[in-house]
Amino acid sequence: MMFQPVLPLGGFAGWSFLTRTMDSQKGAYAKSPEVAREVKYFEENIGKVKTAEDLVSDRTLLKVALGAFGLSDDIDNKYFIRKVLEDGTLTDDALANKLSDKRYLKLSQAFGFGDYPVPSTGLSDFGSKITTAFKERQFEAAVGNQNENFRLAMGIDRDLAEIANKDLKEDTLWFTVMGNPPLRKVFETAFNLPTSFGSLDLDKQLATFKDKAQAAFGDSGIKQFATPEKQEDLTRLFLLRADVQALNVDTGGSQIALTLLQNMSNGRSGLF
Repeated sequence: MMFQPVLPLGGFAGWSFLTRTMDSQKGAYAKSPEVAREVKYFEENIGKVKTAEDLVSDRTLLKVALGAFGLSDDIDNKYFIRKVLEDGTLTDDALANKLSDKRYLKLSQAFGFGDYPVPSTGLSDFGSKITTAFKERQFEAAVGNQNENFRLAMGIDRDLAEIANKDLKEDTLWFTVMGNPPLRKVFETAFNLPTSFGSLDLDKQLATFKDKAQAAFGDSGIKQFATPEKQEDLTRLFLLRADVQALNVDTGGSQIALTLLQNMSNGRSGLF
């Protein structure tokens, strides 16, 4: 039986428990038979893969490859994934460069089928790098099966920190976040934006994100999230907003929602 993460509580209290027990739970999950079997298979066989066709033709290899980049839902979109991989990333018209979801770009860059004469699959440490990411993402998916908000929160310190540390202009960093569906969901929820927000002009979306960030955190940029303190502030705000939205409070319950947010802010006056 697959190991199931232990999540006795929801909300920020449940998140605090998960973070305290994260290392031990991840270790136990990685040792579960199915995950261990898939990791072993990938590391033993990925070196034999020379083309994108080789990869998509082996379902287990493809499962691990996609899972490492949070793209598990594309397991049956073989033609699409093959095209992403074969096009590479070095030309403007490559499919990965045209897609707003930049996880495909990272996938194509990592494997290198369309970028180099010899793909990365031939590197001695390539298999272990991919399986390490796979185990991380699979644990997140297992958490998400019980609490989707926790899964999204787990990506903040990894994905957002990576973006925040890039030497790019703030607007470019925001567009990168906007092109990452999980992170975008975190910010949309934290800022209490409507579901129709994504249909606005991109420049209007950017301006709104920056205004909301300034109001919530005292800084309109993404680079502030390079620090663990600001990551925690965002995580707290995201989880509290998600809880309030889940309550679907009406006008009569608005004071309850306000009290919940105030009590859980722990004195962080800049958050709300």
